[in-house]
Amino acid sequence: MDIERINDHTVKFYISYIDIEERGFDREEIWYNRDRSEELFWEMMDEVHHEEEFVVEGPLWIQVQALDKGLEILVTKAQISKDGNKFELPISDEKFKDLPIDARIEDLLDNHFNPVHDESQSEFDDRMDFLIRFQDFEDLIALSKRTDLDELTTTLFFYEGSYYLYTEFQEDQFEEDQIDDILSILLEYGLESGLTIHRIEEYGKVIMESNVFFQIRKYFV
Repeated sequence: MDIERINDHTVKFYISYIDIEERGFDREEIWYNRDRSEELFWEMMDEVHHEEEFVVEGPLWIQVQALDKGLEILVTKAQISKDGNKFELPISDEKFKDLPIDARIEDLLDNHFNPVHDESQSEFDDRMDFLIRFQDFEDLIALSKRTDLDELTTTLFFYEGSYYLYTEFQEDQFEEDQIDDILSILLEYGLESGLTIHRIEEYGKVIMESNVFFQIRKYFV
C-alpha cells in the first residue's frame, strides 16, 4: 500500500486489488459487505497510523476513488471551528472535488462514522469491548503491574508482529467514569486498534485466553 501524508490532518493512500486479496479480502465483498469493507478500512488505517503516526480522532471525511487496479482513498480529520459551533475541513473543498466519490464504499463507511441506533442491537448495549495494540511485550509487562486491572475480562493475541489485548466491560459492573479511567491507563501503554476482534480471532494466535495481567505477572515479573 502506498501512503502519502498531505498535511497534519490529511493522508492519502492507494491500495491495489491484488494487495486487497492478499490481505484476505475478496474484491467484490468490499463493495457489498459492510462489515468486511469497514474491517479492510480500519486495517489500512492501522497501517497508516504506524507508518505516518496519523492518529484517528473525531469525525473523518473520506473520499474514495475506484481505479482500474485499486482504490485511492483520501482521509481528513475534521477540526472544530474557532467559535466551537461547527466542524471545518483543514483542506480546501476544491481538492476534495478532484476525487470523485464512489457511493457504494462511501455509504458503507459512512455508517461507521455516523451510526444510527438500531433497536435490534440492544442485546449488545450492556457490553463494551476494546482492542488495544502493543508493539512490545515489555509494555504489557509494565502494564500488568497495575493490579487494579485484574478484574477486567481480557484475552491476549499475537498477530503480524504485534500483541493485541481484547478487553470487555460489562456495564453492570463498571460505571462510565471507571471505563474511561481504565481505558486511559491502557492507552498509556498501547494504542487502540482499528482491526476487528473477528479478524484477530481468525488470523491471530491466542497467547493468553483470560486473566492476562495476572498471568503476565505470574510468569514474567
